[in-house]
Amino acid sequence: MTTKSSVNHTRWKAARERKTAEGYTEPAEVTARRAEISLAIDLGQLVYDRRTALGLSQADLAERAAMSQRQISKVEGGGTVPTLPLLARLAEALDASWNIAIDSGEATVTLTPHTHAAA
Repeated sequence: MTTKSSVNHTRWKAARERKTAEGYTEPAEVTARRAEISLAIDLGQLVYDRRTALGLSQADLAERAAMSQRQISKVEGGGTVPTLPLLARLAEALDASWNIAIDSGEATVTLTPHTHAAA
């Protein structure tokens, strides 16, 4: 599912670059929607990467985050932009912290695993 979303994202980017080269300027709402989709895909990939690094199934993560497996699948596939409370639950369930930077319409997001000192 993530691969499919990434492929669509790549097609959109290529189409936008082609149109821009031809002198086309897309409407602001289309540009905003592309940014939202891109952020959702990036978030989903981070959740997937951390979940698999922890050796968790989607069902395991869903249980930890008080969500359904279907919701986890949707997040990982880039099919939704999670709310702040949902991001908080995912961070706790993934034993990590979200780092989100928004500046001049650009957004970047990282997920930093917690480090635990050895006792």
